[in-house]
Amino acid sequence: MRNSRRKYALGILLAVIAICIVWRPWQSRLAVIRKGGKGPPTIVLLHGYASSADQWIPFTQSIPFPPQGRFLLPQAPKTTLRTDNAPEGREWWDLDLAAYLRPGRNGVDLARENPRGLERAARQVRSLLWAEGNSYDHPFILGGFSQGAMVAGQIAFASDEPLAALVILSGTPINEANWRIGFARRKGLPVFMSHGRNDDILPFDLAERLHAEIEAAGLPVIFVPFVGGHEIPAEVVIALGRFLGQIKQ
Repeated sequence: MRNSRRKYALGILLAVIAICIVWRPWQSRLAVIRKGGKGPPTIVLLHGYASSADQWIPFTQSIPFPPQGRFLLPQAPKTTLRTDNAPEGREWWDLDLAAYLRPGRNGVDLARENPRGLERAARQVRSLLWAEGNSYDHPFILGGFSQGAMVAGQIAFASDEPLAALVILSGTPINEANWRIGFARRKGLPVFMSHGRNDDILPFDLAERLHAEIEAAGLPVIFVPFVGGHEIPAEVVIALGRFLGQIKQ
């Protein structure tokens, strides 16, 4: 009888440890805005640098999505420190773009960078996904804009998080050497990408390179280039709606 109790207690302890490893309750929980139905499908959208989760709210009305579809809009954990008198926003990690300007060319190149805050942000988002019910049986669609797209890419290519599709809006490769290792693991994962040809922040040519590499690795990619800058124009919203309509969850 005593041995049975010990085995039962050990089983409970191991279960708690396993849950903590996945959930990581010691990490700060992300605030999240929920819109739409109860799902499936569920799409998680990560906002860009110096923005906020509520900037996505108009898109929950304009992106074509089933009535029962659920939007999860997480808020980045940190407040941006502005020196240009612009309104404060949120950031996934401290990002000093001026430090990565390309000599003689527009925009920044983050491909060789692996900031500590990137993986921390990815873990926080993964904890949120788990808490909201993401699983291999019912995987979510994960996407983001700009810095949020980098976090989404980190989750897709540097972890085994279940995903139904990946959406990269005006993103750029970061931690690229490690991402390349993960491309093969995601073979068959549907990807939607968009990027402005005149983007003077995150260069178009780097997005083209990322598109070519993940497509060569066996991921089906819908790539929507557009005449414009660092933005999400109506033509991208329409194309994204068509893409989402083909994803099964």
